[in-house]
Amino acid sequence: MEGFGLILIIALGVLFVIFATAKLKIHPFLSLLIAAFAMGILAGLPLTDVVEAVNSGFGGLMGGIGLVIVFGTIIGVILERSGAALRMAERVLRLVGEKRPQLAMSLIGAIVSVPVFCDSGYVILSSLKKSIAKRAKVGVASMAVALSTGLFATHTLVPPTPGPIAAAGNIGAENYLGVIILVGIVVAIPTIIAGYIWAMKVGTKIKVVGEDELVYDHEEMTKQFGEMPSTFKSFAPIMVPIILIGLGSVVTFAGWEGKFFEVLLFLGSPVVALLIGIMFAFTLLPKLDEETLTQWIGHGIKDAAPILLITGAGGAFGSVIKATPVAEFIQGFGDSSLIGGAFFLLIPFFIAAALKTAQGSSTAAIVITSSLIAPLLGQVGIEGALPLALVVMAVGAGAMVVSHVNDSYFWVVKEFSGMTVTDAYKGQTAATLVQGIVAISVTLLLWLIFV
Repeated sequence: MEGFGLILIIALGVLFVIFATAKLKIHPFLSLLIAAFAMGILAGLPLTDVVEAVNSGFGGLMGGIGLVIVFGTIIGVILERSGAALRMAERVLRLVGEKRPQLAMSLIGAIVSVPVFCDSGYVILSSLKKSIAKRAKVGVASMAVALSTGLFATHTLVPPTPGPIAAAGNIGAENYLGVIILVGIVVAIPTIIAGYIWAMKVGTKIKVVGEDELVYDHEEMTKQFGEMPSTFKSFAPIMVPIILIGLGSVVTFAGWEGKFFEVLLFLGSPVVALLIGIMFAFTLLPKLDEETLTQWIGHGIKDAAPILLITGAGGAFGSVIKATPVAEFIQGFGDSSLIGGAFFLLIPFFIAAALKTAQGSSTAAIVITSSLIAPLLGQVGIEGALPLALVVMAVGAGAMVVSHVNDSYFWVVKEFSGMTVTDAYKGQTAATLVQGIVAISVTLLLWLIFV
């Protein structure tokens, strides 16, 4: 199969994944693998080549990014259960000031969601959000939207959150994580601000039943964790890996050589940096016993398993596409300005947005989309740290659009805030649409300025 017939097969594969996950409720892992095998067979690849492409795509991606995902989820669980996430929230609130509680919640969410899933992060911080709302005498809905959008921005844009890490691995940018973190922060800032503005303009107009009865009880909030960890210990598992990865990226781009810089490169490799992050997370453990060293870490590994499987299946999906002649077909258009440059970034944005809206999971949308576009990047001349980082941003921006009733995060925000479904659409769903548009706009602007 060649030409537009091949493009049609790939398009049908994408539509099957969307239909299977959204309507048939088939797990994205199986949907991706079924689509991968079907595409390879329909494209006329030898059957043995199809099997080899699936195996190599799955295994190759796991070898490059698997441990990073596992380490990141373990750190997140320890931060959640030790009370470190709550300590970070309190510190940010103190720095920002209680006169700007919505801004404080946006920043708290943005920080906590770097290592912790936004669903978990929202649950962790929900009691803090309500208590601050009562203490500051502001509406719960505005605090809810500010927190949810802050969490959502870094969840989809900033590694070591699993989605952006998986996207980096899928498109061959795992060695540029430092740049992706930096670019992710740059794109996330206006995206967080957009969510904050929406919380102030729309969230403040939403009334939650029973919010006038809220009582602030800091002691009740913190006693479940016993003695709270220090601020340094709480932030270290996140900040130390980010700093190490950043230093490694600086050494790489500067081309510095010598034993000292070799050590920095070693420490700055994502696997080593996140492993060091786990070592710092161990200082947060209230005790060293079977519960913390086995059960907590085991919970983190379980959380990582679905992401690993979906990511690996996405790698297999992309590998099958690479094995077809589609690259040669697209190469004929490679010099066309219609599919090159900044315009190309709209392709992953709209694919991710369609997947997110259809099946609900931002992580799945990021993984699937990055797998789909990976074979195309070289043909349209997108390579190097900054261009690939902006591709990751475009995918993440699309994966924000939109959070609604088929998204577990929508229900977490709705239930823990007390908003009605209609109000949650006004607050949460509309806010994620605005955030996605702002994120892709900033991404396109960065491309036009720097690429």
